[in-house]
Amino acid sequence: MSGSRFHFGEAEARNAGTLIDLALAEDLGQVGDITSTATIPSQAQGRARFVARAPGVLAGLPVVARLVDHFQLGSGWSPHRTDGDRLGKGDVIADIAGPVRSILALERTALNFLQRLSGIATLTARFVEAVEGTPAGIYDTRKTTPGWRVLEKYAVRCGGGRNHRMGLHDAILIKDNHLAWLRWRGGADAIAPAVAAARAHALKSTVIEIEVDSLEQLDFALRCGPDIILVDNLGPEALIEAVRRRNAVAPDIKLEASGGVTLGTVRDLARTGVDRISVGALTHSAPALDIALDLEMPPA
Repeated sequence: MSGSRFHFGEAEARNAGTLIDLALAEDLGQVGDITSTATIPSQAQGRARFVARAPGVLAGLPVVARLVDHFQLGSGWSPHRTDGDRLGKGDVIADIAGPVRSILALERTALNFLQRLSGIATLTARFVEAVEGTPAGIYDTRKTTPGWRVLEKYAVRCGGGRNHRMGLHDAILIKDNHLAWLRWRGGADAIAPAVAAARAHALKSTVIEIEVDSLEQLDFALRCGPDIILVDNLGPEALIEAVRRRNAVAPDIKLEASGGVTLGTVRDLARTGVDRISVGALTHSAPALDIALDLEMPPA
């Protein structure tokens, strides 16, 4: 049961391996856990349970499985849940057994991964639930913790969200600063040359998206044929008009809403008829889910 329904693939495994190495290096240093070495006999064996202290959505279990293998505790690792599962307060996520020193050495690192990634999955699930019944999908952004992007975007999927581009390398998103530079170079209408340049430069399969912040800019963009138009910081009434204009002029172009989206505003935005809503808060503001590791004492 340590697998995942949400494609924890080679990229996620590489990211996990890199972060595990960094985390253990900063936690154990050159000498290891000196507290456990001083207080726990080397031969001591034990068992512990990962337990949810609050309800939420699980993410990060395959990362913990790799951490368990690092400490050669695989034979004592017994997960009871799968990433994407809903957790109730008190639910047991997994059991682990083996040398107590090893269990205590991995405890904090394992919890850091589980709490962070499950927190993202939990917040994402709340946004997804908030737009249920509308055509809008919930998307993440590049506002991720440096080095954690692949895993944080995986956690978004575990919560039912969808991934925007992974980075600057895999999709084109023409933003306000790109347009500002083109206007500075002398183009009153920067949108048309920007989209044309993107089409000429990119592979045919590359998604081309452009950001606009007014209905006037939207009209220009609709005539240029990008794949997606990101409408930034427009309220519900303006988005309704944006959808109407899109449907009349270029119904195949996807409309994405963004800009300060909260749980309190997301449903109103979704009900306008936009196809996508991107939410930076999924990764930059998700609170950690409260998960603990409880050591079980053997019978006296």
